[in-house]
This record gives sequence, C-alpha cells and structure tokens, in this order.
Amino acid sequence: MNKPTVKKVVLAYSGGLDTSVILKWLEDEYQCEVVTFTADLGQGEEVEPAREKAKQYGIKEIYIEDLREEFVRDFVFPMFRANTIYEGEYLLGTSIARPLIAKRLVEIAAETGADAIAHGATGKGNDQVRFELGAYALNPDIKVIAPWREWDLNSRASLMTYAEKAGISVEQKRGSKSPYSMDANLLHISYEGDILEDPWNEAEDDMWRWSVSPEQAPDEAQYIVLSYEQGDVVAIDGEAMSPATVLETLNKLGGKHGIGRSDIVENRFVGMKSRGCYETPGGTILLKGHRAMESLTLDREAAHLKDEMMPRYATLVYNGYWWSPERRMIQKLIDESQKTVNGEVRLKLYKGNVIVVGRRSETDSLFDESIATFEDDAGAYDQKDAEGFIKLNALRLRIAGKKKK
Repeated sequence: MNKPTVKKVVLAYSGGLDTSVILKWLEDEYQCEVVTFTADLGQGEEVEPAREKAKQYGIKEIYIEDLREEFVRDFVFPMFRANTIYEGEYLLGTSIARPLIAKRLVEIAAETGADAIAHGATGKGNDQVRFELGAYALNPDIKVIAPWREWDLNSRASLMTYAEKAGISVEQKRGSKSPYSMDANLLHISYEGDILEDPWNEAEDDMWRWSVSPEQAPDEAQYIVLSYEQGDVVAIDGEAMSPATVLETLNKLGGKHGIGRSDIVENRFVGMKSRGCYETPGGTILLKGHRAMESLTLDREAAHLKDEMMPRYATLVYNGYWWSPERRMIQKLIDESQKTVNGEVRLKLYKGNVIVVGRRSETDSLFDESIATFEDDAGAYDQKDAEGFIKLNALRLRIAGKKKK
C-alpha cells in the first residue's frame, strides 16, 4: 500500500525510546514536520523532560499539557456515574484515557495545520483502535500513522539499533528495571508482560506500585465520608475538592489500606484474551460509594435500567467508542438520572475492603422509615394490600401451572 502524503504530523510523545524512535522514523519515512504532544494525566512521572528531548531532536512545536482536571471531570466522573465496569472486574483505567488523548491530538493538528496524527500503540492491542476511532469521529479526514503496523522494528534490540544509528540518546538505567509493560494515569496503573503472560503465575508482590498488600495494610480501619452532588464526589470528610484532587486523595487512602488490586484475563476487542493486573484504589472506592448513594436516592426502575445499560456502556468505552452517538445518548440518560444523587456516604476502609456503613440525603432520600420499619407503622402501609398484589403477579404462573396439570 502506498504511503499517504503527509506534510505535518502530531505525535503522541512520551520521550521514551519507542516514541523517540517513532519521531525520527516519521521524519525519515514521511519526510514531514513533526509536532509532539505530551499529556500529563496523573501518571506520576515528570513530563517536562519530554520537552527537552523534543528540542534536542529539532522539534519546533512542542505541546506539554496538564490534563488531569479535564480527565477526571469530563471522562472519569461521567463514566463512574454509570457504575461502569467491564466484564465484571475491569474499571477501564486505560480505556477512558484514550479518547481524551485522541481529542487533543486532533485539536492540536487543527491548531498547527497538521494533516496527520501518529501514535505508538502496537497492532496487537486495543489502544490503536481507541486512538483511531476517536480521531476519525472528531475529524473524519484526519490521516493516522501507526508505525508499529508499518515498520519492521519488531524487537527492542532493533529499536536500540535504529536509535543508535539515528543518534537518539537512550538512557541506560542501572539497577533493577521493571519487566512489565505499564500504563498509568490518575485512575489506575496497569501491568502486562513477563511472568504475567502465563495466567497461572501469581504476580510478584514487589510489582505493585500504588498499594500495600491487604496483609500489610493497617490493622485499624479508617472511616471516610464522601459528599455527592448529582452523582459526583465534591468533598471528602467535609473538605471541598476538585475532581482530580478527589481521585488523588482516594488513591492515597485506598493504597494505604490495600484497596484496588485486581488480576484479570480480559477479552480484547481485537480478538485475543489478555492477562493484566491493575491497581485502581480510588476508582474502587468511587464505585462502592456511588452505588451506595444511588441505593438511597434513585428510583428502583431507574436504577435497574441503569444496571441493564451499564455492560453496553462499558463495552463502548473499552472498544473505543467514547465519541460515538450511542455512548453520548446513553450518557444523557445516565446524567439525567443523577440529578437526585445527592448526599453523603460513610465508608470503612480496611485491609483491601471498602465497606459501606452509612448513607444519607437531606433532599433526595427515597427511604421512608415510617414505611420500612418492622415496628408499628401507624397505618403508613396496609399489609393486606400485599395479598392482591401477589395474586395479580402470580396469575400467569397459576394459569401455566394448571395447563401442566
């Protein structure tokens, strides 16, 4: 297939070996100008060094952006309003970051007059799909370059050789080096590769970065109170916080108590099964707290409808359809349901567990103690009404039972 003509490309750039090689490769193969874009999504690593590296390689237009607040406010929080979880276990930490990166790549391309974007995702994974579906949804005419699907640099040794020939500086770190492929942002950190490629192997305890093991967590439980407004946490223990600060704080609290570790074999969109380990301490707390808040303030059928839609919503996010019309439609329904999800939830954090111990809402609680009580309800509920209710609901079952006789 002939290469498209590209004058300028915006590259999602980390400053590491892979994307530095991609930067030079794009210049060599496409004879084009490269713009670099580095996003701070709360991965816990300094992003400014990417600026100096890009300058060393002669890049004139360099974008370094702190997107932490936008990431949590416009992507993580909307997703958690739906109680989203993929295949019963995965809290979608990597998946939800990709549409924001795709959005900025396309926006920067428009700002700089670039006609293409490029990413470092491999041809085996989900991220290539997520980046590109997002890019095409936001700019149908954008050109996308995915070097891992084009070049023959299919090993770290070949990348090192290319880097050496191209004069790309490669940091040689001494001491122990993580053997895992990792991705981190404010919502989670993921681990794949090395011994994890055998799903029978237990993850090494020193692999985990954000959390202690439940066995090593404090012996004393910690209580916290989450304050909700329209489904989003706005304060912790009465202290108002921005979305990113909420998640940062919950990550620290959850990690301290051994919360949020998971070991999953998941079904990738591209067709293969993949084993990965994840740390999502703050997200685990958010999910538990949000469901508790909804249990008090959300109508039964509205809550059940949300639960029915959630797996579809989760699959859309996982497969890269964040910008699709169906995800947007579902989001509007979800957000409408959250208007009454206001109040407070009290949680106990203890050795890997998030335990709901209280919930209250002064304005939107649907819990009526006078009806629910086991004591005298002073006529608030006529128990005789239940007989007709049961008989009506049993009618079809009784008719079918008689036919069987």
